[in-house]
Amino acid sequence: MNSLRCGQGKSRASDDVRQQNTWQRRPSGVAGLILPGALLALMPKCPVCLAAYVALCTGLTMSYSSAHILMRTLIALCLGALALLAARCVVNCFRNKQPFNLELTDTHQ
Repeated sequence: MNSLRCGQGKSRASDDVRQQNTWQRRPSGVAGLILPGALLALMPKCPVCLAAYVALCTGLTMSYSSAHILMRTLIALCLGALALLAARCVVNCFRNKQPFNLELTDTHQ
């Protein structure tokens, strides 16, 4: 005897849409992890070097103090983005009641 009522069964179309949405979100999730970390790794430690990179790329010159402020702001934004991604990962793990896993693979099938 079937205990499912009308509308309770899983439809194949909803599973396909959910899988398609997962594949569409994955590149942005990976980019969200890679870009802040890469920017932090490639960030020059000297504000004068940052000003030189800005001048080479854009043709605009910067003073030492504005380059220092820009460097600190970029560092704060990158650290904030990484902290937000880590917090979202932890919240999703607790919400789904799964063990904490930092792999980028999709474990929900």
